[in-house]
Amino acid sequence: QVQLVESGGGLVQPGDSLRLSCTASRISLDDYDIGWFRQAPGKEREGITCINHSDGMYYNAESMEGRFTISSDNAKNTVYLQMNSLKPEDTAVYYCAAVLRADPRVYEYCSVLPKMYSHWGQGTQVTVSS
Repeated sequence: QVQLVESGGGLVQPGDSLRLSCTASRISLDDYDIGWFRQAPGKEREGITCINHSDGMYYNAESMEGRFTISSDNAKNTVYLQMNSLKPEDTAVYYCAAVLRADPRVYEYCSVLPKMYSHWGQGTQVTVSS
């Protein structure tokens, strides 16, 4: 059973930075795409960024305006989301998710579509407020 645990959320002020962690258990990151998503109250889940660990390629959703960056530490089986210049509209529950690269639904490049992912963490709350 794949297990993903997000951490690092909290209350920050506008303009601050925050780094979220997604630690995976019972899998090797090399075999999976990992994506970061968020969901604000009353809104649909939104894709932020993803990484294909088989070749290290990543994709950032344009709506994030280049403020968010994904990275991995395979030795720690952990994927990070670095968030800079945070705004109140970034307030949401942030999730990481995983899909096996060998899954026949997976394309050459990783996806930020939630429906493409099979395994989800429980989420971590990020609140941006002055």
